[in-house]
Amino acid sequence: MASGRSERVYHQDYIARIRYSNTLPPPPNPPKLLDIPGTGIASNNYTSASYALKLAREQPLNIEADAELGMPIDLVGLPGVFDGDESAIMAQDPPPSLHPKDRALLKPLSALGKPTAMNSGVSFLRRTEYISSNAAAIQRFESSTSKDLLRVRNDPKRRKAPPVNRDDPINIIRSLVKGFDLAYPEDAYTGPDSETNIRGAPITEADRSAWKKPKHPTKPNLTLLDAYPLLPDMDALPMTGDYQIVKFSTNPVAQSDSYDQRLDSALLRPLGADLALHEERMAAHKADPTMPKPLPEWDYDLFLAEHETSIRGIKRKFDPNDAQNDDPSLYDTEADGESCFQFQRIREYETYQQAGDADDAYGDTVALALHDTGDRLEKGAYFYPVKQRTNLRPKRKTPGPPEEGRLEHVDVLHVNVRDPNSDEAAMRSEAQAALDPTTESV
Repeated sequence: MASGRSERVYHQDYIARIRYSNTLPPPPNPPKLLDIPGTGIASNNYTSASYALKLAREQPLNIEADAELGMPIDLVGLPGVFDGDESAIMAQDPPPSLHPKDRALLKPLSALGKPTAMNSGVSFLRRTEYISSNAAAIQRFESSTSKDLLRVRNDPKRRKAPPVNRDDPINIIRSLVKGFDLAYPEDAYTGPDSETNIRGAPITEADRSAWKKPKHPTKPNLTLLDAYPLLPDMDALPMTGDYQIVKFSTNPVAQSDSYDQRLDSALLRPLGADLALHEERMAAHKADPTMPKPLPEWDYDLFLAEHETSIRGIKRKFDPNDAQNDDPSLYDTEADGESCFQFQRIREYETYQQAGDADDAYGDTVALALHDTGDRLEKGAYFYPVKQRTNLRPKRKTPGPPEEGRLEHVDVLHVNVRDPNSDEAAMRSEAQAALDPTTESV
């Protein structure tokens, strides 16, 4: 009767033994045979360390040296040696000319044999692709006399240029100026270096070719269609000298199939920041200056225009190219006897993520806009500094009294547009002067 129980199957890994041959050539000299008396293998002395040490002590060094170590030196026949004149034993200056028949005796070992022979430098290894990759290299013999060494040293083709420190501030400025000299050769400065002007680095033919026919560093198949000069938009520079990018975690308006135009003119009213947290981060930055300087994380109230029809009037009011931007009819309401725009509070937001450079507006992010030739701007790629990038999310209501120094909520804002005063204009001029020193201060 057969049993219904299945037999257990055992899996065993197969181990294959592979031997790699590395046949070494025999040594160039026959082995030296030593007559070492021993007691045989039965004594087990061959396996102990003391046996080898004993042999090393008993075998004398096979060096036969005479009193002069094989170099007989007789100074008796040299004139003036014992009188302090050692010119007879010093090298002649200039050295004597080498006889043509003796030049062959100074050939290095690598130049002997067949011209195509390649000395790998490792005599006991087999010739493989790793040690014979330079087999096509041609070795050329040059005399090592002082005259030939002096000729090689003074050869302008072999003379190495002095090393250039790339981290040197002057060298960095020269490299930057060279780029402007390539773009605007008529404005290149060629005079001596001074406190106000520094000559650019020398421009090579490769630099001119790269400027005339630029290529992508990683995609050489791409073709350049058009080029734009990199310029600052001086008229669009705000009073603070930089911009801020704000991103909402959720849609701040009701969900709809179309874009809400009121978001183009939204207002963020700062309420306050967690000063204790900011001071703690500033203390950590002072203790470790390698850490980035922190930015205060603010809470904001979001305001939108009450009517979507007011967006056109708001944009015309802030358009300096609109000849009728002073028309009072552009406002949508009146308050306290003055025309204004009315903004409605939506909700409060808090900062939950932020990035930027507190000291350098160009150190983190720069916005870029391409403009073709037009009425307001000439053709160019205009850059706009972004000091910080902030992510906002709706803030939950917390019970308790409001924090000290925090502004109270307001439901409606009445906004009136005016020209900047003298202090605000001076701040804007300072920001423009940082990009263009020729800007006149207000």
